[in-house]
Amino acid sequence: MPPKAVSPHRRQILFGAAVAGAAPLLAPAGAQASAATANRPGRRKLGTLEVSAVGIGVQNMSRTYQTTIPSRPEMHNIIRKAFDNGVTFYDAAEAYGPHEVERILGEGVQPFRDQIVIATKFGWNIDQATGQRLPGLNSRPDHIKVVVDNMLKRLRTDRIDLLYQHRVDPAVPIEDVAGVIKDLKQQGKVLHWGLCEMGLNTLRRAHAELPVSAVQSEYSMLWRGPESEVLGVCEELGIGFVPWSPLGVGFLTGAIDERTAYADGDIRKSESRFARENLPNNLKLVALLKTWAARKQSTPAQIALAWLLAQKPWIVPIPGTTQMAHMLENTGAANLTFTAAERSELNAAVAAIAVQGARLPEAVLRFSNVEAPVKG
Repeated sequence: MPPKAVSPHRRQILFGAAVAGAAPLLAPAGAQASAATANRPGRRKLGTLEVSAVGIGVQNMSRTYQTTIPSRPEMHNIIRKAFDNGVTFYDAAEAYGPHEVERILGEGVQPFRDQIVIATKFGWNIDQATGQRLPGLNSRPDHIKVVVDNMLKRLRTDRIDLLYQHRVDPAVPIEDVAGVIKDLKQQGKVLHWGLCEMGLNTLRRAHAELPVSAVQSEYSMLWRGPESEVLGVCEELGIGFVPWSPLGVGFLTGAIDERTAYADGDIRKSESRFARENLPNNLKLVALLKTWAARKQSTPAQIALAWLLAQKPWIVPIPGTTQMAHMLENTGAANLTFTAAERSELNAAVAAIAVQGARLPEAVLRFSNVEAPVKG
């Protein structure tokens, strides 16, 4: 069936309504895609962990970028409707809320907990009793054990399917972190593990100690940093890749333009890629997406997500939203396909646009690409 025609201007205002398109399934292609995965429509593998081709990030379900508090029952509705639409991969973190997003997710997935994959993350220094964020990071093994026990309670489950180290702790050897994860796996509390925004040597050391299933880092048309080295290492080691912010915190949907104002507390207000002097250049990406959306009878968001899916068969984006229509639109991207010629053409067009500005404030960027200390 041909995809439904939708307006390329659907997201002209920040987080406006959207409708999902429909099209033939995107077929995985590449050395790392297993035959089993290729034979299951809409499914991909992160290492040996099978998940839906598009997941859902629930980070903002306790507080949006605009600093508003979403309706909790509606967040549960979105979580459950996502499952009805084939989503089996849900991404949270202790730091989101803190703690509250895990509670929302645990409540929402109760009817189908055993049919999905829950991913969450530890590593920030968060008081376990109060949820207060304290300075720096904390991946001490004794702390990780307490954090995981508390995660299980908030998530209302007996195991975490995929547990990430949210950021590398520069005071704790990664071998010590892998050791406690190994203990938690033996206890059945953790099934798979991963790392986020880590240094590449740390990734190799971690994988040698205990096979890593997935790496999570920012990756989108707006930020293509992982293409330089990280994706190559993942392919070499058989590790899946999970892009966070695959829609460029809303930018790639067409929701942001030169007139957009940000609320105090909205992280985009402090990202220079969204500064007024950089927007005219960076909006070329949005114009490109709108052109392709019209061409493919889809939406800019679907083109951006399908582009990520087309890069490697072991990439699984986790777009986040607090709006039902956007969730339906995002998950529909798994049904959008590019011919080889289209993929080549789109890749060349994206590469021709040099994004201006930093992806995050310096105070946040300093926690990325960190190498764990050598074990003495």
